[in-house]
Amino acid sequence: MEEKKTWDLISIASIPLVMTLGNSMLIPVLPAIQSELNISSLQVSMIITIYSIVAIILIPIAGFLSDRIGRKKVIIPSLVIAGIGGLVSGWASWQLEEAYTVILVGRFLQGIGAAGASPIVLPLVGDIFKQESDVSAGLGVIETSNTFGKVVSPILGAALATVVWFLPFFAFPVFCLISIGMMFFLVKSPSKMEKPKAFKDFVQSIKMIFHKDGRWLYSIFAIGCICMFVIFGVLFYLSTMLEDEHGIDGIKKGIILAIPLAALCLSSYITGKGIGEEKQRMKWVIFLGLIVLTISNFSIGFSRDIYVLLTALFASGIGIGAALPSLDALVTNGIEKEQRGTITSIFSSMRFVGVASGPPLFAILMKFSHEVLFFTVTFVCIVAALISLFAIKPPEESYE
Repeated sequence: MEEKKTWDLISIASIPLVMTLGNSMLIPVLPAIQSELNISSLQVSMIITIYSIVAIILIPIAGFLSDRIGRKKVIIPSLVIAGIGGLVSGWASWQLEEAYTVILVGRFLQGIGAAGASPIVLPLVGDIFKQESDVSAGLGVIETSNTFGKVVSPILGAALATVVWFLPFFAFPVFCLISIGMMFFLVKSPSKMEKPKAFKDFVQSIKMIFHKDGRWLYSIFAIGCICMFVIFGVLFYLSTMLEDEHGIDGIKKGIILAIPLAALCLSSYITGKGIGEEKQRMKWVIFLGLIVLTISNFSIGFSRDIYVLLTALFASGIGIGAALPSLDALVTNGIEKEQRGTITSIFSSMRFVGVASGPPLFAILMKFSHEVLFFTVTFVCIVAALISLFAIKPPEESYE
């Protein structure tokens, strides 16, 4: 990787880390929030859901703007908005008697910030590196940072909440400020893009991309959504099982939840380093990762033993960790720079759909039986593997 771009990449990687902390840090704190605000379980779940819904809607718009005015001009204001959202939620929790509605307003602002920050890092990595192997390695670092955030979030959130329950809200703006400083001072803007096309011509070019490459792009979008659906759904199941059946909560639960995420983190880093420039290799890595994911979930269906579950989830993390950097590299390297932000943002939006839909759908399936849940998930994973095998046919050319 180009040595002079090391600090650029570290700074960019701070963004998905911070955005992940902003959402996932709250998960172990939700029971305390529910108790302090005297609200229902549905109301407290909205604190997480509203963040994801806003992001899903606004991510494609942020991607379009980043193609038109530049990546940093979208990312830095978005980080500012996200930080303000954290301050609003924290202030409301601290000062207001009836804080719930204002907390949701703050989370709404955080969702706006998340939409314009984290997803834009994918095209930005594609912009700053010239060699495709460097792009792939850089995207592996981004996925590693994203997953590392998920690993430490439950532990950090639970630890901060032991001081005071609303401290995670106030911690988030501090993280945003650090990331803003790194982006402002350490990331050099990539070489200027060509003069933006007229909006009508831009829309036409997007239509042409989907007409020409829609088959493999839709496939990547679907697989990204399924991977996020599975990992967040399974984490929800594991969290519920640990608390209800084993009486494990707090920081100890956070450490156990980090096990499959740590596997995902390590696998993402190794895969990003190893996939290089060969697109067919990326396709087969995705397929093999999904096969590992399928076998892991199928094996869980036959046993409720906690050790079997953790072993299988560790393997699931390896499978998803292998697939994600390859998906990122295909969708980033296969699209021209002028449309890259828009297309990669649609991909990020689909991943958010998986994040948002996993826990509630798993909750519904859990009402039937353990076996129905995991055999259903196995079927979904088989579908994803077949899509990767037969529908992903990326273009041979790459774009700087």
